[in-house]
Amino acid sequence: MSLLTTPLHALHRELGAKMVPFAGYDMPVYYPIGIIKEHVHTRAQAGLFDVSHMGQVVIDGPGSTEMLESLVPVDLQALPVNGQTYALLTNEAGGVRDDLIITRWDSERFFLVVNAACKEDDIAHLRSHLGGQTLEVLENQALLALQGPGARDVMRELCPAAAELVFMSGCHADLEGVPAFITCSGYTGEDGFELSVPAAQADGIARRLLAFDAVEPIGLGARDSLRLEAGLCLYGHELSETIDPVQAGLLWSISKSRRADGERPGGFPGADVIFERIANKPPLRRVGLAVDGRRPMREGQAVLNDAGEVVGEICSACYGSSVGRPIAMAYVSRPLGEPGTALQVDVRGKMIPVTVTRMPFTPQRYFRG
Repeated sequence: MSLLTTPLHALHRELGAKMVPFAGYDMPVYYPIGIIKEHVHTRAQAGLFDVSHMGQVVIDGPGSTEMLESLVPVDLQALPVNGQTYALLTNEAGGVRDDLIITRWDSERFFLVVNAACKEDDIAHLRSHLGGQTLEVLENQALLALQGPGARDVMRELCPAAAELVFMSGCHADLEGVPAFITCSGYTGEDGFELSVPAAQADGIARRLLAFDAVEPIGLGARDSLRLEAGLCLYGHELSETIDPVQAGLLWSISKSRRADGERPGGFPGADVIFERIANKPPLRRVGLAVDGRRPMREGQAVLNDAGEVVGEICSACYGSSVGRPIAMAYVSRPLGEPGTALQVDVRGKMIPVTVTRMPFTPQRYFRG
């Protein structure tokens, strides 16, 4: 089966990217400067990411708010126009089908960004719940992310209106003659923007951004290490059909009005299971692990207590370039999830000491005004 490509595929190759298969697409994992330098550059200045493989969907029509609220535990009635929210598509068992970002474009018109690996299933799931609303997949739109402390200065020159945005808000804008929807959001823990632009103009927009001295192209490798340092979940690792939001440490993503004691409790898949987990706490919890030494961890490796008993498993791991050491996220037995708890990880038969630590590993620097 041949891999799909994004509108920036030729540019990635021109820039010398190492390309790898990802979610059915041929995507850049790193550029010539390498993952560590890309990571550090994004934290210090600005990085440009191609995230056009993700799904962009518009739900429109009377009842769209109610329909979406039947699928996610979020108070969309309270979401203002051009406001964004993080959301989880839950299942009847209280697990997670996918996580996504929802933006209200109008009273009954919503823009959704879903994960690449899940987008076909997500779109089918959304279609099956339509009740007179329309669903449009924006197949001719690219999606770029400009992330880092220098991103706002770049945007101030290219699109002053977008440079005024605060975290989790967006606007329709003219980006040097190109119609765009720009949001102040991202997946790095840094201030930054995501730009939905016509695929035909994406190459030109990317080149314009890369013309700034502060901006470097960034691949999937650094994207993963940046999000892990920021303590952000990745579907298929920290989230799955069998992991509930409480276990994942995402109780904040369930709006208070939709909880058991809220004004409009439940009404989304798995509500009763999730409410039970809120009340009684799941047996496992997601934690950050700081690794003693330089030996890297890997997904799937066992976490053990001081008696050598398996008490959890690594779900994501990388070298944290900003913290200067290997880091990981894991699910461990709830009583052992307090910061400062000493544990160990079985790395090919060698026990490597780790310490439970608070997340994020590096401070999140979202611009909130």
